[in-house]
Amino acid sequence: QVQLVESGGGLVQAGGSLRLSCVVSGSISSFNNMGWYRQAPGKQRELVATISSRGTTNYTDSVKGRFTISRDNAKKTVYLQMNSLKPEDTAVYYCWVVAPSAYWGQGTQVTVSS
Repeated sequence: QVQLVESGGGLVQAGGSLRLSCVVSGSISSFNNMGWYRQAPGKQRELVATISSRGTTNYTDSVKGRFTISRDNAKKTVYLQMNSLKPEDTAVYYCWVVAPSAYWGQGTQVTVSS
């Protein structure tokens, strides 16, 4: 059974920073793409950032220059460093892994106050 466990969410003031972590456990030895999605109240889930097995990254335009995705394959962990946070970044953030099936975490709440 595969489990993805996120941590690092919380409440922060605008301009602040948070670092999300997602640890993958279970019968997976290698990963393809890993990434983060988010869903704000009343909105559809949207892609935030992805990172390939070779380290190629992709970001949605609204977070470019502020968020950084990284991964540690040995630790089966993907990270999302979020700087210069804005109130519009408020959402539940979900970890996502393709290995080769897609797996999702349970989500972690990020709230940015103005």
